[in-house]
Amino acid sequence: MKRAICWIRRDLRLTDHRALHQATEAAEGVAVVFIFDPAILDPLDRDDTRVNFIHQSLFEIDEKLKQRGSTLIVRHGNPVDLIPQLARELNAEAVFTAHDLEPAALERDRQVRQKLIEQGTEFRTCKDHLVRQKSEVLNQSNLPFRVYTPYSKVWKAVLDPTKDLVEYTPDLSKLISTAELANVLRSWTIQDIGFQPKDPWLKAGEDAAKDRLATFLPKIDAYGDQRDFPATEGTSYLSVDLRFGTISNRELFRQALSRDSKGAEKWLNELIWREFYADVLANNPQIVHTTFNPIYKDLEWPGTDEHFELWKAGQTGYPIVDAAMRCFKETGWMHNRLRMIVASFLTKDLLVDYKKGEAYFASKLLDFELASNSGGWQWASSVGVDAQPYFRIFNPYLQSVKFDSEGEFIKRWVPELAEVSGENLHRGESENYVKPIVDHFVQKDLAVRLLSTKTES
Repeated sequence: MKRAICWIRRDLRLTDHRALHQATEAAEGVAVVFIFDPAILDPLDRDDTRVNFIHQSLFEIDEKLKQRGSTLIVRHGNPVDLIPQLARELNAEAVFTAHDLEPAALERDRQVRQKLIEQGTEFRTCKDHLVRQKSEVLNQSNLPFRVYTPYSKVWKAVLDPTKDLVEYTPDLSKLISTAELANVLRSWTIQDIGFQPKDPWLKAGEDAAKDRLATFLPKIDAYGDQRDFPATEGTSYLSVDLRFGTISNRELFRQALSRDSKGAEKWLNELIWREFYADVLANNPQIVHTTFNPIYKDLEWPGTDEHFELWKAGQTGYPIVDAAMRCFKETGWMHNRLRMIVASFLTKDLLVDYKKGEAYFASKLLDFELASNSGGWQWASSVGVDAQPYFRIFNPYLQSVKFDSEGEFIKRWVPELAEVSGENLHRGESENYVKPIVDHFVQKDLAVRLLSTKTES
């Protein structure tokens, strides 16, 4: 094969890159391509940090390609049209890319494949952003799992690191030269694609991802003890890198398995949670629109739009909730413990439909992944895959006392409480701070009754 295209999507790196490795193995010359898809971009705010994260990551890739005499091809438009067009312009015999099992991506790739086949171009996909994907982890009845713990046990049992965690090294000497690509190059500034520059909370790119991993590894043994405290830096901050593929998931699994500690084991389990939610979505694509548990599909949530807006603004009168939501609005980031707290509060205290919270997170979350976001929200609201029933309801006061005991995180994001301490801080008892918009214990009982009526009917 003389020429091929490697279409990068959620694998924004050059090392341990399976699709690029396969392309450079198969072809004498390879062009690396990225498409900004208006179907994804058009609904977003013009200063969306995720688009900037992608753009900056691509800029780093382009710089590295230029050091090797090549360059990155970036286009803005419908990939169903642009990928076949670029294949024709470059005389590419094949397009290599990584699987994407989200429903919209599957339909897009189906259309791309059809157009490529019609013009005589191959379309080859490979597994990359997951170690195990649809139908590769099954229960004894040969069916997908519905609960995480048994899934994770089988996931670990069937893992063969020598095969599943191979490092794929592309032959970058096979890249097509910049001179040969001159006719297909276009300007791709952030303004060219209709967005405004804005630095993400986390630095973008493969080098930054490797730095985050290097910073985390000395702390990995304490991960199990430190991960739930939002005021400390006890997590890896690599979820955004997993989302956009600025680091290989195989590298993270290799690192987790190379250490024999409870912290490393806990981190491994969290990485597998991501695989579990991806598996649930791949086998149950309907959860994009409805509940995994069918008994709740017609549940009418009685919460109000006013309470939803106060939750988004961080004005609920519950300090840990408000601190989390204000931090999220400012940075697009939220600590995992806080995600569970605010999701439980919205659905179990305010009785607002989980879909509203899910959509709000989808609109702003820097590390947004459809599967994890859907899975997490349905877990919190007790309508999804879940080993525990509807009566799991987080008490925001107890969560605050346990995981932000000194109020360090709260004071950082709720300055009205900066001079308050102890119980008064966690309860938000200050003339400068809003009063609670609901009574937790009253709402808890209402939530139990709301959800239990469906289980009894």
